[in-house]
Amino acid sequence: MKTYSTKAIQNLIDQYLDKGGDVIQTDEGCLGMGNWILIADGYKTAIVKEIALNEWSSGHTVRMYSKLPKKYEKQLELV
Repeated sequence: MKTYSTKAIQNLIDQYLDKGGDVIQTDEGCLGMGNWILIADGYKTAIVKEIALNEWSSGHTVRMYSKLPKKYEKQLELV
């Protein structure tokens, strides 16, 4: 599993915002950016999750989907 830094995730969020996409935070982060759903026309849907690396730091994982899974559609309804 590849982990990304906070700066890399911020750059990804900026790309989606520049494209005119929707950026939704589904859960606040403790040490990092938290959990996000990124959607934009012409881009795949990105799911960003914060994971704990140790007691003092965290990283982020990114999964890309062609179509938003139903699990995340339900999360969007709650936000």
